[in-house]
Amino acid sequence: MGFPFGQAPKEDRMRRITHISTLALVAAMAGTTAWADVFPTDSAVTAATLYPQGATIQRSASFDLPAGRHQVVLTGMPLIDIDTLRLQAEGLVIGTISYRDRAVPPSGAEESPEIAAARQAVREVEAQLQAVEDRARAAELKAEAARDRIDFLTRLGGTEAAGSADADRLEELLDLVGGEGLKAREAALAAEQEARAIREERRPLEEDLEEAQAALEALLTASEEQSVLVIEVEAPEAASGELTLSYASWQASWRPAYDAYLTTGDAPALALARGAYLQQSTGEDWQDVAVTFSTARPAGQIAPGQVMGDRLSIFDPDEMPRPVPQPRPMARAEGADMALMAEPVMEEKAVAGFDGINVTYAAPQPVTVANGADAVKISLGQVELSPEVFARAVPLYDDSAFLVASLTNDSGELLLPGMAQLFRDGTYVGRSHIELVPAGEETEWSFGPIDGLRLSRQKDRMEGDRGVISRSNTRQEAVTLRVENRTDQAWDLRLLDRVPYSEQEDLQIEWSADLEPDVVDFDDRKGVLEWQFTLDAGAEQEIRLEHEVTWPDGKVLR
Repeated sequence: MGFPFGQAPKEDRMRRITHISTLALVAAMAGTTAWADVFPTDSAVTAATLYPQGATIQRSASFDLPAGRHQVVLTGMPLIDIDTLRLQAEGLVIGTISYRDRAVPPSGAEESPEIAAARQAVREVEAQLQAVEDRARAAELKAEAARDRIDFLTRLGGTEAAGSADADRLEELLDLVGGEGLKAREAALAAEQEARAIREERRPLEEDLEEAQAALEALLTASEEQSVLVIEVEAPEAASGELTLSYASWQASWRPAYDAYLTTGDAPALALARGAYLQQSTGEDWQDVAVTFSTARPAGQIAPGQVMGDRLSIFDPDEMPRPVPQPRPMARAEGADMALMAEPVMEEKAVAGFDGINVTYAAPQPVTVANGADAVKISLGQVELSPEVFARAVPLYDDSAFLVASLTNDSGELLLPGMAQLFRDGTYVGRSHIELVPAGEETEWSFGPIDGLRLSRQKDRMEGDRGVISRSNTRQEAVTLRVENRTDQAWDLRLLDRVPYSEQEDLQIEWSADLEPDVVDFDDRKGVLEWQFTLDAGAEQEIRLEHEVTWPDGKVLR
């Protein structure tokens, strides 16, 4: 059974040796069979189609083969999902394939000069640190020797000879122990101070070592886990060319990124700069790879759900069966947040394509991205939109109105969901998630609060009570909505509030407002009201909203 996009359990994947033929892999790698010559060759990623989750990767390996039957051995490859592997080679007949995806012996390739130099830099700093430590340790040995002298002198003063000595001899002994003991203690203190001073020299060297190790790690981005692929081919005649491998990977993906620039004023405009972030942790660095971004989701659901019959059963109360625990659905993604260690940016616009279902964007230039280290941003071009700008006021929850741009996606292209950095008249206002917007569909994007448009919602006194009057089967409520314009300009306001609604015939609700709303059941939300009006600079608007709820005696309102 295949596991799409590398979802097979890793421990099983690392244990197994896949044999698609009866050819023993070790014999194939050693080239001991008499009927086939072994031709080792290198391969590299040349193209990749990235999806929001996963990727299809293409790699190429050059071959130059005489006529006959041969084995092409690709070593130093990262781990791949063998179930998704597809091969092509013009001029060759591809036979059986053997794949080994456990740890393999080193390929024997020499390190690049850059990596060798980085290793040498680490070794040199480590040697300097060791030299400092040796000097510090030498100073500590002097301190230990001085403490040994102190211990000897202390024991000397307590010997039987000291107890039986006459006064003159005892005085000489005390002078000896005291004087030499003082010298020993001074020597120990000086040696300890010398050792501490020497160790202070470690600090800049430790910083140098961290930098050298970081530089080396930045070059050693490829995974140590490698695989070997042995391909049996037959060449009717001498042939040379490229062997192309295609396979799926879960360790690469892309996500949209937007910069939305709103310009307000008499002629509002919105420029939407679109980009794509790609990252890959496939086990090897990508160098000059042709990248295509696709909106297809092969890791998600690819078939409609099935409707089964709905069987009902009846049971006696004491025969009710226990509910059967339902298995938890398997997660479709192993999900990992992408860490942006570096962010090279390619500003040339990607070329868009559309197959009637999915959109693709081809990067204008080959992309280089390190394994697990880089995130590359590629421009997908800019879209010019014509928004309608107004202030949205929701006094039920907010104390300020918010600037909103209502727009229609007339770009002719799908706007994919993703994070957007929002700018209003050149000022950064924050970021927000953009939902999927098909071509021709309307949407609203908010560009931050308008602090000068102050909102309040106050419950009013009614019949001597405050805000709400309740009797056994009646409830009344009244609120005052207020908007104050403390800015120096007039604003088109869209104010939202609500009244309760009922779907039961016996539960009656009547409401009224001293300013009739322009929209009832706004956005198909029952009971939500919208008022549309212009509020001049320095002006304010009040709206009184009342409702009464009645229900039959004996019923309880929820």
